[in-house]
Amino acid sequence: MTTTPPEGYRLVWSDEFERDGAPDPAKWVHDTVRNREGWFNHERQYYARASDDNAQVRNGKLLITARRETPRDAPDWGGQHYTSARLNTRGKAEWTYGFFEVSARLPCGRGTWPAIWMLGSGGRWPDDGEFDIMEHMGRNPAQVSSAVHVAAGHGGQNIGGAFPLPDACTAFHRYQLHWTPEGASFGVDGFVYFRYPKLDTGPRAWPFDRPQFLLLNLAIGGDLGGEVDDAIFPVTMEIDYVRVYQRQP
Repeated sequence: MTTTPPEGYRLVWSDEFERDGAPDPAKWVHDTVRNREGWFNHERQYYARASDDNAQVRNGKLLITARRETPRDAPDWGGQHYTSARLNTRGKAEWTYGFFEVSARLPCGRGTWPAIWMLGSGGRWPDDGEFDIMEHMGRNPAQVSSAVHVAAGHGGQNIGGAFPLPDACTAFHRYQLHWTPEGASFGVDGFVYFRYPKLDTGPRAWPFDRPQFLLLNLAIGGDLGGEVDDAIFPVTMEIDYVRVYQRQP
């Protein structure tokens, strides 16, 4: 079974990253709200505000770069010794159902944890649900994974699948989610490797009939990133495009 934009869907939102400079502020928000308290999952990065050092568009690509540095002068510094960026579309663009595709080349190196994912716009986690379209751990560079987090199973009890991808760090691949009222399918380059069907078990297992927003980030360390090799920095996640298609009436 392959995943491509289905018949009857049309492009409703995209960023092709055609203008050099900062990410388009009409489309992306720099998420920094947990810097002082520390980010979830014991992650070790400080997420910078608009900064060419951590998030910039250059030559048709969005570059999210993690660096080994200590931003002591930042008013919301929480003791971190790495900087990175976390972008989302909350308040700019949110969707209920659709076909989502992100073309990206991932960083490698022990301690990196890049992700392409979605969160429920209601802001209640895990009740509003989470789609992890792609996660990658630098300590396991030849594999990517996807997961679904809901009230009935989240964190270490999430439901997910993994896919072997030996050149994830050297080539661009298309990471995909097809989300419908009947379920969600996750794929790479048109091949589906994980499905999450809607079962008749209520909102604890299927909260996905409400809007979600998109996130792109590069975390360092933490529960999945693991031990960090300081010799790898700087490391960059490159994104060629982000495209969202929806079924037309």
